[in-house]
Amino acid sequence: MTFPLRKLFYPFLVPNGLLFAGAALFLSRGTLPEKVLPFLDIFPPAVLGMALLLGWRFNCSRLLHAVLLLFIVDRGLDYFAAGISGPFSTALLSVALPLNLVAVALFRERGMVNRGGAAWGTLLVAQFLGGSWLYAQQSEPALAWLNYRIVALPPQLTPALGQPALAIFVVCLLLLGVRYYLRPAALEASFFWAGATLLFGLLQRGGQPLTLYFAAAGLILLIGVIETSHFMAYRDELTGLPERRALNETIARLGGRYTVAMLDIDHFKKFNDTHGHDVGDQVLKMVAAKLATVSGGGKTFRYGGEEFSVIFPRTAVEDALPHLERLRETIAAARFIPRGKDRPKKKPKQAATAGRHTPALSVTISIGAAEKKPRLTTAAQVIKAADQALYRAKNAGRNRVCA
Repeated sequence: MTFPLRKLFYPFLVPNGLLFAGAALFLSRGTLPEKVLPFLDIFPPAVLGMALLLGWRFNCSRLLHAVLLLFIVDRGLDYFAAGISGPFSTALLSVALPLNLVAVALFRERGMVNRGGAAWGTLLVAQFLGGSWLYAQQSEPALAWLNYRIVALPPQLTPALGQPALAIFVVCLLLLGVRYYLRPAALEASFFWAGATLLFGLLQRGGQPLTLYFAAAGLILLIGVIETSHFMAYRDELTGLPERRALNETIARLGGRYTVAMLDIDHFKKFNDTHGHDVGDQVLKMVAAKLATVSGGGKTFRYGGEEFSVIFPRTAVEDALPHLERLRETIAAARFIPRGKDRPKKKPKQAATAGRHTPALSVTISIGAAEKKPRLTTAAQVIKAADQALYRAKNAGRNRVCA
């Protein structure tokens, strides 16, 4: 499945990519401003507390597991750093950290108490016991592997992190990047940037305390959950378009002149009755994708069912009609072939001819538009007028625009 660049990269970079850049820039400074020093001791536990609270409140087990993982490794690094075996323990934890972060990222959300969570807890206990045994034995083969030089580098380019741990970190970040590409969402992006923050902190030589980097990674995961919850509240899951709540808030902010168009898929019930609800969903997604390309500064929303809305800010209805007519023509001219069991999920480079069993279906829309006027002062009145124009378009034969 292909995605527009903005749809793919925008949620990847905003806000978590910007948070990573800000944290890296701030924490890489030699001396922090005195005004922020009193907050450094409060920041890590505050992030931990907020992440645990939101993870529980939003039933996001991955956030809980990830934050607990960061807390355990952070406390482990702090505890072992002062010991004789500090470098050995640091290298061991640095290898386990990215692997566990990827494991948590791959979890499926199934509530707070489930087999996946129990399996992860069992794995953590097993790793703790195995790490404790290696720590007690000070295994020479393990120590040699953790310090193994994969590539010979001059001293000034030798990373502060062992090369095996660095290689595992890089591979895990690539896996998290692929995970985001396959499932582009804010939370998936936050796992990548949290891992990048941890790697950046572990590579620093004599920089800020590692606890701050772990807290920054936890904050990125926290923001990822908030962004995901915001998306679920304001975006339609099927089409990806903003839904009615976003429509109401957008209209409330306009105030001045604007035009509202109500759009309805013609004979949509027949698609469901004849071809099934799966084909109906495909029709909705196809129409939504076309509507999202509306010109003239229009903003598209899913109003409900097979009905959509387009708002044209600071636009008279006469100026919006050509853009709506172009939308209608684009959808009417599109060839829609229902996705059968033998149809590939990814669009082939060369379009195949329609088979006898998958004929192209005709999809059309009817559109009604209304402008805010002295007699239509509220958003509800404008939407009602656009709805009435929509019914006139249907009664006139459908597949047309009325105002």
